[in-house]
Amino acid sequence: MNKKMFQYSLSAILIFMMAFGVPAQDVEAAPPATLKKGSTGVDVPDLQYRLKTLGYFKENLSAHFGTATLESLMKFQKDYGIASDGIAGPQTWATLKKVSVNQKELDLLARIIYAEARGESYKGQVSVGAVVMNRLASSSFPDTIREVIEQPQAFTAVADGQYQLKPDTTAYKAAIEAVKGYDPTNGALYYFNPDTATSEWIWSRKQTMKIGKHIFAV
Repeated sequence: MNKKMFQYSLSAILIFMMAFGVPAQDVEAAPPATLKKGSTGVDVPDLQYRLKTLGYFKENLSAHFGTATLESLMKFQKDYGIASDGIAGPQTWATLKKVSVNQKELDLLARIIYAEARGESYKGQVSVGAVVMNRLASSSFPDTIREVIEQPQAFTAVADGQYQLKPDTTAYKAAIEAVKGYDPTNGALYYFNPDTATSEWIWSRKQTMKIGKHIFAV
């Protein structure tokens, strides 16, 4: 995907999210239904939204599982080593939730990016989002975006209240790019500001790079 197309994709997602809204499934809601071509219901736009944030689904969201949903789902399944049967069953949902977000989760990701890194470069903001996504994919951390972000003592901005600030458009773009897999940190699970860090433990982690004021580590 070239830069112009990628920017269009980001804009399309943001416009849909802010202007039209999507049935925002709560991360603590009941497990989603098994879906296949012809299925309808509130889980269908959730599936489409997750596939859209990853760049697979290109159409407008709807409550109907049609051909476009089927084709995008099969591409996702193939890329992630899942049986490419076009059915969103337990394995597909489990994988999808580890590598994507729904609308409510994207809001949370943008909020933590804005709270933790609004003074950093765009790359630095994406990097914070990438750390969250890396933790989500790791078996060493909680299984949902909310639990990763709100895990006790995980992020300073949650403890001091900055997490409640309203994120700007840049934070949302950074969040979407992190969800799509852009990771400037090379797989980092942690980051810290060396000028303010007081934990000796964090200095023991293997550092991957420094971006702006943050050192990233695994």
